[in-house]
Amino acid sequence: MKIIARDIPPRAAWALEQAGIHPLLARLYAARGVTTRDELDDGLARLLPPAGLQGVQAAARLLADALAQDRRLCIVADYDCDGATACAVAVRGLRLLGARHVDYLVPDRVADGYGLTPPISRRVKEQGADVLITVDNGIASVDGVAEARALGLTVIVTDHHLPGAELPQADAIVNPNQPGCTFESKSMAGVGVIFYVLLALRSELRARGLFDMASQPKLDPLLPLVALGTVADVVRLDTNNRRLVAQGLKRIRAGQMPAGIAALLRVAGRQPAMAATFDFGFALGPRINAAGRLADMTLGIECLLTDDAARADHLAHQLDAINRERREIETGMREQAQLMAENLIEEGAEPPPAISVFDPDFHEGVVGIVASRIKDKLHRPTFVFAASGAPGKAHELKGSGRSIPGFHLRDALDLVAKRHPGVLLRFGGHAMAAGCTVPEAQFEVFEQALAQVAREWLDAATLTRRLETDGPLAPEYRRTDLVDTLHREVWGQGFAAPTFSEEVEVLSQRLVGERHLSLKLRHQGTPVDGIWFGHTDPLPSRVLLAFRLDVNEWKGERKVQFLVEGAQWT
Repeated sequence: MKIIARDIPPRAAWALEQAGIHPLLARLYAARGVTTRDELDDGLARLLPPAGLQGVQAAARLLADALAQDRRLCIVADYDCDGATACAVAVRGLRLLGARHVDYLVPDRVADGYGLTPPISRRVKEQGADVLITVDNGIASVDGVAEARALGLTVIVTDHHLPGAELPQADAIVNPNQPGCTFESKSMAGVGVIFYVLLALRSELRARGLFDMASQPKLDPLLPLVALGTVADVVRLDTNNRRLVAQGLKRIRAGQMPAGIAALLRVAGRQPAMAATFDFGFALGPRINAAGRLADMTLGIECLLTDDAARADHLAHQLDAINRERREIETGMREQAQLMAENLIEEGAEPPPAISVFDPDFHEGVVGIVASRIKDKLHRPTFVFAASGAPGKAHELKGSGRSIPGFHLRDALDLVAKRHPGVLLRFGGHAMAAGCTVPEAQFEVFEQALAQVAREWLDAATLTRRLETDGPLAPEYRRTDLVDTLHREVWGQGFAAPTFSEEVEVLSQRLVGERHLSLKLRHQGTPVDGIWFGHTDPLPSRVLLAFRLDVNEWKGERKVQFLVEGAQWT
């Protein structure tokens, strides 16, 4: 590992400080590309206007017509947290805007696979729908959309994933990543896209005279769901996404949120008044995702849709129990996959440039999490495969991959598909995360083909884990009130949470819980507690540490502690 400090443009930091930003925050923001105070204005009025999103006005007109004709709408969701929150936003938002018949359908991860397939389209038709709206999927569903249109359904695709070579022939497509779309925020999550469709629909209904600015329904109550889905999907937090997340967090901290979010915070032991992006990514998101991984995402969606606090509480406890089961399965799989991955490494050698592992006993609902863990540990693009449990797909493997900076996973799969026709039955995804299906007999061909692409694309510098930090922490900033201030800000993918680095003295160290290293450190002449979760190897007496700041509360006393992220020594 190489710990490096980010560049902090002095002029930008100075300008932000002169504009009234706290000196520490000014430095952190400048290092993340912020140059003016305006960029930090998270007011709703500063959101990018919906009109810039290609296809959004066509979708709004189709939906306004459907509402006027009292047609039946069906949302086809995805089975992750982004899909679940997008579904809840769509159902709640359409009802707010006057739709009387809104239903939803979420595919089963194992039985149905991903996206709008022809069988899903037929089920939507059988349920009596007139209009099919995808959320967080559909841009690659060429056959599914064709089937839906053939059945007489109006089809509106809302998605954020990268399109393939062929676009589906939907009645409207809203996706910032579709060809020709000039919308500035290419990183919106699926939940953000459907929120924008609702904003455009409200504008269209206003233009048709159904209400005016004063009497129009407020869509603000949907923002906590938008914030949750955006952070949980690990999309880049560009300026627009940060505004969406900040607005959702403000409402949650003020106690204004759907009953399901309140219930999930309770079961996770989190206080709404102190809610942070960390809670979305590590407390709420995993509990909702667990339903799609091991059970039925309907549980997660119903938790987010209900206004009954008691029902929300019951569903949140169910989701919590499923998440505990998910963690147990994941632990066993991770240990097995880790062993398999390490067996690929010759003694004293570096890991291969890309890692692919498969075991017949792996659970396909957890392969993505396990791939992420191995990628984090070995710093290599990683795919983990499980046998497909879908009917008639007994000899297919479903894989989920996670990547490292500098290796575009979906593009890599595209190259594998071109070089080895028939090895990839299906694939899709992003730069950092992707999924694919391969025939079991072709697994080794895939493994070698992906490793070959990685050999061609990755060099020694890319294969070395680099931990970017914000450099040294001035001792006057080692205060609990400033830690609280940092936690209230919006951090996440592409806008990393503050991590500091400097050489410290290790006064003592001991293992706690057999898996974590508890530390007593001397930082700038002052003793400070530290902990390195998931790390057991001892540290030398002087070491360059990368650390985040946290507050440890014990018997009413609050003290700053360092959460160690990495270490470097010679």
